[in-house]
Amino acid sequence: MATTVRRSTLTLPAAPLGQENPLPALVPLDEAHTVEDRDRAALPPDMARQVGYEPLRTVLPTRLLDGYGRKRVPTDLDTLVIENDRLRATVLPGLGGRIHSLHHKPTGRELLYSNPVFQPACFALNGAWFSGGVEWNIGATGHTTLSCAPVHAARVPAPDGSGEMLRLWEWERLRDTPFQVDLWLPDGSDFLHVGVRIRNPHDRPVPVYWWSNIAVPEDERTRVLVPAEETWYFAYEGRLRNVPVPEWEGVDRTYPARGDFPADYFYEVPRAARKWIAALDGEGRGLVQTSTDLLSGRKLFVWGRGPGGRRWQQWLTKPGTPGYAEIQAGLARTQLEHVALPAGEEFAWLEAYGPLAADPGTVHGADWAAARAHTADRLESALPRADVEAAFAAWRPYADTEPEGPRLATGSGWGALEAARGGHHLPGTPFDADTLGPDQEPWTELLRTGVLPAPAKVLPPGPAPVSREWRELLEAAQPTAPAGTELDYHLGVAQWAAGDRSQAVRSWERALTHDDDWPALRCLAVADLQEGNTVRAAQRYLAAFQDAREESREGGPWTAAMAALGRETVEALLAAGLADEAAAVLEGLRPGIRERGRFRLLHARVLLARGDREGARAVFDHGFEVADLREGDEVLSDTWAALTDEPLPARYDFRMRPARD
Repeated sequence: MATTVRRSTLTLPAAPLGQENPLPALVPLDEAHTVEDRDRAALPPDMARQVGYEPLRTVLPTRLLDGYGRKRVPTDLDTLVIENDRLRATVLPGLGGRIHSLHHKPTGRELLYSNPVFQPACFALNGAWFSGGVEWNIGATGHTTLSCAPVHAARVPAPDGSGEMLRLWEWERLRDTPFQVDLWLPDGSDFLHVGVRIRNPHDRPVPVYWWSNIAVPEDERTRVLVPAEETWYFAYEGRLRNVPVPEWEGVDRTYPARGDFPADYFYEVPRAARKWIAALDGEGRGLVQTSTDLLSGRKLFVWGRGPGGRRWQQWLTKPGTPGYAEIQAGLARTQLEHVALPAGEEFAWLEAYGPLAADPGTVHGADWAAARAHTADRLESALPRADVEAAFAAWRPYADTEPEGPRLATGSGWGALEAARGGHHLPGTPFDADTLGPDQEPWTELLRTGVLPAPAKVLPPGPAPVSREWRELLEAAQPTAPAGTELDYHLGVAQWAAGDRSQAVRSWERALTHDDDWPALRCLAVADLQEGNTVRAAQRYLAAFQDAREESREGGPWTAAMAALGRETVEALLAAGLADEAAAVLEGLRPGIRERGRFRLLHARVLLARGDREGARAVFDHGFEVADLREGDEVLSDTWAALTDEPLPARYDFRMRPARD
């Protein structure tokens, strides 16, 4: 059977993503994945250098996705299916190009953890993320901003002439790097081949990050095997430590179900060793991933058996669903590092995913060296290392092949905008002008005329690029009434993204001379908070909220804007000790917003700040769900601890580290 690529649909219970948050993300959602100075000083020099190389200051220019809920309804998701007589891979082009399923036909086995629901949760750099399958993480430390975004897709001839190859591509906006993922199935192969390329079309180096994140089924007998004797352990205490494999502190950590709390294990794979990682069950069967040597990092993420990890797993799927762990492969030793990609160059590698069967007695034996050597031998028999290198060499000439026929799926228009601005020609990954949409229209006009047009409707400000080149275009743009506010506002956002906060503040202050100034007021309030001026921040937030409420309309982006601004305003007022004003802001929100779990929690916090413990406790007793709770966020447990000494109810226990003293 020749490899074929076809369109299909998958019906899942799904929670709608909701509207994008129109407020620019001026600060990161969290700082959970950082290393303390004492640990960085002890790292190998190359790791320490890459840990400190170009960490994100913000997730600009991308927008936050925080408007989803927990109510799931049957939903048809577009899929692309690539299969031969051995394997069938199902891809979700509207959700980052994730592989949802990898089905091995001869054994009837699903090789991945394939989530039976689509439930967004706040794990991506910009919010919404979902668990399961194989995710392509590009950009910066964390889950990609493309987790729940569409990508381009098309057919391309496969390298071995056995059929079709599926190409996925998009423009990653955090680092302004175009990338592609090519999937094909060699004739008669049990292994899905994946060619990946990241390009730097700019005249300067760019920091690059990549981790292929593979969700695999987990039970008490699941063991993860990898060619390593050491690992870098990182958990939510913020420490990075080198520990032995497999056993540390009396526990064999290669069994994901044996940990207590969520944790990362970044393996120290010898430079000359073949790069692979496998998750095998009690019978010695499961999935193995291998690659060419450029993709050198390997990682295991575990949820742990503690109440917080179990709660998160339940939160991400449906009751009764088996647990899962993540095995991953990346460009560096750890996910705390970014790698420099020189100007005009590219990174490219090949990955392979397939079934593996090994002797269970050896796999689960006490001799770790024997277990991993046996697994490596089984991999070599199933897919020799030389064959992976040969497949990579065969694919490279095809990486530039232009897609055949119409697109199978369409991503964003931002790549087309960047191609137009920079004159980039990127063979194999066309960012065509027909993909430009309403979000790109004002920026296309700025390129063409040097003028940023005023919005045609009364709406919150639209999304914007923030790179150095766009900032220069904004600085040179001709201010025209009534677009002055829009120009100064966007210029301030671009300056803030570049780290020039004083200039950003000046731009936003200029925007205050116009009538519709609430977006600039909100940005100035964020700047005040960053400077520690909580009182002025609260005052500005309150003024911005009142102005926006007068200007707002029903539905659409206004609902998203008022929810986001209302939340930030209440939190700023609480930080400034202005609980009565915070209560008034909550009361001024529309009922549909106030009823969300996030705002029920804010209501409890306001009641607590006003001294009404009984009322705050009643909110918890009645029950609520904070759909956009951030990984590592301890606001639920902290608020409960301020209310009572009683144990935290299981429904609110999302703690990812031991309780603090």
